[in-house]
Amino acid sequence: MHRANTVTNDSSGCPRYCGTVKTQLKLGAELGAVVITVSDRCSRGEREDRSGPVAVDALGEVGIPCGPPRVVPDGIESVAGAISAALGDGARLVVTTGGTGVSARDLTPEGTATLLHTILPGISERMRAVSVATIPTAMLSRGIAGIADSVGNNGALVVNLPGSAGAVRDGVAILAPLVRHIIDQLDGGDH
Repeated sequence: MHRANTVTNDSSGCPRYCGTVKTQLKLGAELGAVVITVSDRCSRGEREDRSGPVAVDALGEVGIPCGPPRVVPDGIESVAGAISAALGDGARLVVTTGGTGVSARDLTPEGTATLLHTILPGISERMRAVSVATIPTAMLSRGIAGIADSVGNNGALVVNLPGSAGAVRDGVAILAPLVRHIIDQLDGGDH
């Protein structure tokens, strides 16, 4: 028995989902979601990865299961290589966390851009707009989103999220209602 979906907004205006969203977004292996944490310190074992597991859990809560996060160091080549590997595995959704700021090693957007053939600026703009309402420095996030080719299917959504747990939760909440529509569009679905 399916209940109607309920969508409410929290104090930051970010959507929170109840009801059958899990059923509607339960894409499982069809989706092939992958989370990639981008962090020099986490990749060297100097710091625990907090944002990657938050992303995995938040995606699971909205019915988008994925395995444990993959952790790579900052840098254009490492980011592009990790995303390429996920796409090579047939991922339909790739979410990165970290490396979106302004420091010299924050190169996640540059590594991601090398693989995207279609940029979706509205996704990143919305994420920044929601976050900046509570954290003014969120406007410095340079994360991007777009479509990349993916082995064995019609493309994948790739999204850069900042490295903070709160930004990851907010980002997944924004993505949740879009993922099914985007995948359906890539697969030739009607508008």
